[in-house]
Amino acid sequence: MQIIKSKENSLIKHICKLKEKKYRNEYGEFIVEGVKLVKEAIEENANIKYIVIDEEAKNLSGLVEKYLKDELISMEHIIIQVTSNIFKLISDVEKPQGVLAVIAKTAKDTEIDYSEDIILALDDIQDPGNLGTIIRTADSVGLKQILVSKGTADSYNSKVIRSTMGAIFRVNIIECENLANTLKEFQKNNYRVMVTDLGAKQSIYDLNLKGNVVVIGNEANGVSKEILDLADEKAIIPMLGKTESLNASIATGVILYEYVRQKLSL
Repeated sequence: MQIIKSKENSLIKHICKLKEKKYRNEYGEFIVEGVKLVKEAIEENANIKYIVIDEEAKNLSGLVEKYLKDELISMEHIIIQVTSNIFKLISDVEKPQGVLAVIAKTAKDTEIDYSEDIILALDDIQDPGNLGTIIRTADSVGLKQILVSKGTADSYNSKVIRSTMGAIFRVNIIECENLANTLKEFQKNNYRVMVTDLGAKQSIYDLNLKGNVVVIGNEANGVSKEILDLADEKAIIPMLGKTESLNASIATGVILYEYVRQKLSL
């Protein structure tokens, strides 16, 4: 297997540029890094373009081959080795594990499914850690898609991807040009739009969450006025202490697991 040693190599330049959101969007590709995420990509049949391995991480080549299993023959051409210096150049972590993969998005990543019991929408969530945790939580309750506004942090940012712990391969992230208009389309398809609002009279425990689009707002400003105005349901998360609001990812977890409780009670 040929080992890439030059940072001027066209593939290496391409992978380096994928650290930029604009470039990721242009090519429809993103990077996952580390043994666990590459393993998840293989197991979830992600559209893998390349698997890049540090030549000094000898054990990883065998590990990748193990997980490729029967696909090894057809996918062998995508496994690329590079020198340690090159791997450090393309890596986005301080202590790289020596393996990363370039993944291509597929057409289904932009298709909205109107058949799910509950839909999650994010209105300008800014913190990558919050976003990654929300994606992971959505996956844990079986959601297959999340709607995000254009002002939401990039779902394919390396920190977001690491925070998802592999859920990025099971949850479609659908970026909406205008989230309010998309929510109106859901209302036409018999969904109710639900937002959390500190001024609401009812709590999330008073609502039947099935058939709702749950909108989680920006960490500092909450849900935008435009979406508040079109919401069918406004509710609070009851709190017994003095804290007035919850972290966005925690609030998402509380609401989604109330949905789980309701579903299991049927």
